[in-house]
Amino acid sequence: MIYPQTILTVADNTGAKKVMCIRILGGNKKYAEIGDTIIGVVKEAIPNMPVKRSDVIRAIIVRTKKTIRRQDGMYIRFDDNAVVIVNIDNNPRGTRVFGPVAREIRDKNLSKIVSLAPEVL
Repeated sequence: MIYPQTILTVADNTGAKKVMCIRILGGNKKYAEIGDTIIGVVKEAIPNMPVKRSDVIRAIIVRTKKTIRRQDGMYIRFDDNAVVIVNIDNNPRGTRVFGPVAREIRDKNLSKIVSLAPEVL
């Protein structure tokens, strides 16, 4: 459950390290879950990289600490809240994705993120 003002880690190599959620896209939603798109602002970044501190970006949530239930009855939860920075067409801006991503990303037709991920849980 990602609310506005939530700090998330960035799971790609665009140069951003921490992002703060400022808006959840897609209707009148109070919180975002895995696979949702958010608008965020970069709070921490590596110098000399494409994404700078205080840039406003779009991102897709790939991991959450909140447990999610799948249709088969299995529950899954991750150690952190993480996002992948994307462009307006939902293609990742980075060339690598770090850490596992949830299978729900594939169900939402975000196959580019899934193909870059080292592990899909």
